[in-house]
Amino acid sequence: MMSIRPEDTRFSPGKSFAWGLQHVLTMYGGIIAPPLIVGAAAGLSAGDLGVLVTAALFVSGCATLLQALGVAGFGARLPLVQGVSFAGVATMVTIASGGGGLPWVFGAVIASSLIGLLIAPLFSHIIRFFPPVVTGTVITVIGLSLMPVAVRWAMGGNPHLPDWGARENIGLAAVTLAVVLMLNSFGNHTIRRLAVLLAMIVGTGVAMITGQADFSGATDGAWLALPGIFTFGLPVFDAASIISMTLIVLVLLTETTAGLLAIGEIVDTEVDSKRIARGLRADMLTSALAPLFNSFPQSAFAQNIGLVAITGIKSRYVVAAGGVILLLLGFFPLLGRVVAAIPLPVLGGAGVVLFGTVAASGIRTLAKVDYRDNMNLVIVATSVAFGMIPIVMPTFYDHFPGWVRTVFHSGISATCLVSVVLNALFNRRLPVQESQPVKN
Repeated sequence: MMSIRPEDTRFSPGKSFAWGLQHVLTMYGGIIAPPLIVGAAAGLSAGDLGVLVTAALFVSGCATLLQALGVAGFGARLPLVQGVSFAGVATMVTIASGGGGLPWVFGAVIASSLIGLLIAPLFSHIIRFFPPVVTGTVITVIGLSLMPVAVRWAMGGNPHLPDWGARENIGLAAVTLAVVLMLNSFGNHTIRRLAVLLAMIVGTGVAMITGQADFSGATDGAWLALPGIFTFGLPVFDAASIISMTLIVLVLLTETTAGLLAIGEIVDTEVDSKRIARGLRADMLTSALAPLFNSFPQSAFAQNIGLVAITGIKSRYVVAAGGVILLLLGFFPLLGRVVAAIPLPVLGGAGVVLFGTVAASGIRTLAKVDYRDNMNLVIVATSVAFGMIPIVMPTFYDHFPGWVRTVFHSGISATCLVSVVLNALFNRRLPVQESQPVKN
């Protein structure tokens, strides 16, 4: 009898959608931020910004379903939640505010994503350059790079608001974090798997009692809205914009590869070059089609990798249930407004544990690496340092050429590049030492 892979485990619809909702709540703040930022740069009205947000939810739901369930040649069939990537926000803002507006952005996204779709099979073969010393380092930095997001959420989300860093915000995040810890410590198996969702419910309840949450505006506006097609005009294909976005696509391919390897490590399933190719093709296909429905490039959300790690729910069908919820949020703006009303400090409290869990998973992988009589310790140290530079000093690369800023502004892509290069340089003659576990 064939054993079932962890990611192929099925649960009841009730459990699947409850756990899927956890995934949606975990990444909701991240998924709506890019369309809001790019839309504001394009000078859109509040109503048009709402169109971009619902479009992002709809396309992300479609992309998540494709990645989790897969069709012939597309989709890694792993528990990965897809959403609008932050990697291209700065470039898209530059294009949108430079006079071209959203049509130029959408044209650049379509063309660059099709280029990414063509090179995805070639890109997938870099897996041989990702031994444990590289994957462990990258997974660790994925978690560390997300921690500032959790801290910003805990402080209120917007540094320009008067309550930024207020004790009430940090206190609300602390309450949510405490509930997550208590449920994981004292709850039974079912409770632990729902700890993040239950903690968010408790945190939101406390926020309503203290006046930090307001759902009164959730019923304002349309309750049902179908996704529009090219609502902001037909795409314009500008050569310079396409070149700029193609650099972003290379970063997305790198980050998605890292995400695929990370989730494979956490789920404890094989991720080979064919599976990576299917995952990358799904990313690029949905990114190329996203502008049709007024959205932007897609990639795997690292924060949801942390949720898989902390809950132990490795099923791709649970993530697919989250994709269905995202689709519903795209069709029903009312549901989106309800979720959006959850205070960011609540998400911040849960994010501390989720993102820290990703880093801890990377450390666990690094514990398998042999550090005796080789350069592995230096490789890890240097790669982590390069990954932390854009986090601790975002302006570090401001005076470098544009392509350098594009590649290194992300701690994840910087760590990938540095660790792969250093491992290739120093471990090319030490393949056996690299793969040996530490001996007691």
